[in-house]
Amino acid sequence: MTIGFSFRTAASRSAVTRTALTCSALCAAGLLAAAQSPATAVTTAVAGAPRPAAPPPASLDRTGTLVRARPGAPDVPDVSALSWLVADARTGDVLASHNAHRRLPPASTLKTLFALTVLPTLPGTTLHTVRERELEGIGAGSSMVGVEDGITYRVADLWRGVFLNSGNDAVHVLASMNGGWTSTAAQMQAKARALGADDTHVVSPDGYDTPGQVSSAYDLAVFGRAGLRNPDFARYCSTAEAMFPGEAGSRYGIQNTNRLLTGANGVGHYPGLIGVKNGYTTNAGNTLIAAAKRGSRTLVVTVMNPQAGGGLTVYEEARSLLDWGFAADGRVDPVGTLPEVPAAPAAAAGPSAPAARHGGPARSPAAVRPADSARPVAAAPSDDEESGWSDAAGIAGAAALGAAGVALVLRLRARRSGRG
Repeated sequence: MTIGFSFRTAASRSAVTRTALTCSALCAAGLLAAAQSPATAVTTAVAGAPRPAAPPPASLDRTGTLVRARPGAPDVPDVSALSWLVADARTGDVLASHNAHRRLPPASTLKTLFALTVLPTLPGTTLHTVRERELEGIGAGSSMVGVEDGITYRVADLWRGVFLNSGNDAVHVLASMNGGWTSTAAQMQAKARALGADDTHVVSPDGYDTPGQVSSAYDLAVFGRAGLRNPDFARYCSTAEAMFPGEAGSRYGIQNTNRLLTGANGVGHYPGLIGVKNGYTTNAGNTLIAAAKRGSRTLVVTVMNPQAGGGLTVYEEARSLLDWGFAADGRVDPVGTLPEVPAAPAAAAGPSAPAARHGGPARSPAAVRPADSARPVAAAPSDDEESGWSDAAGIAGAAALGAAGVALVLRLRARRSGRG
């Protein structure tokens, strides 16, 4: 059967048809709106609700001296260092700082990051006979503790050589045991990022002057604070004197070069000092991470490259900052916060290859991405999203068929009316 229109009724039938189609389209639009995904509907419903305020930008990114003193707070001491920071070791609150994120050569204070990275993999009771190749590549003028090839050392002895004498020879041996110099540098870099220390770039694990190697007073405070939560680290960094193995079973005394700890060579011992690590190179000048406890409070202070005085200035400036930090207790508001420190991993049960020490197959450090450096990826549509669009398409199709049906009925009625 052919359905046609007479000329006489075409105009009225067209108007009726247009009206029907318009109504059907409006219905389809309403159905499509109702068919949107639940997530979209919720978003629309709460669009006018107030959102939580974004945290203010960290003031530690600003240059110059930062302190938020309350009435009666002591004045911040006059410090010549290019960068420094005072923080509460327990809470991570930064009490005051100066150019906290300025990137500078760290010298041997970088050994704190080396220890945080390697200590968990090498138990102190492990015995290791040093090979000549493990002592190759030590920089000219490096500080040494006296490690000799052919002598068997306990790993604990080598760590005391690192912390007390800042021995680059001990660092080279431990790095070799940890998988090699380059691998250890990569692991240290990953560790720094995992701790939230983004100013640090590791090239030489011993802190030796190397182009591109930098850290900051902020990052060094992060390393010092994390180290104090590791019992092995805390024990080594607070040791003032020890005996070190020599040839033919002999032993000789070594002393910590942190003079605030020992009170040696014209620097008075600081009461309550815990450690942590000092350093010096030509490019870095004098650097220091110092921690001290008074009552229930522990402070961490970092000082990088004082510009006044001689080699002892770094200790005196750290002393004045520690004194100020204890005196300012409850009298200043934090200017920033160090990132939360994860729990220190336990040392491995015994000597083994790197893969066995970590309890699984060895992985390249480059393949391990720290959590805070993960990059977002495009998300695939969820099942809900896909079904939502399918439902919408179905509704649109049904609406179109309904519109055609309505138009057909109206046309037939109009045709019968025209014939009568």
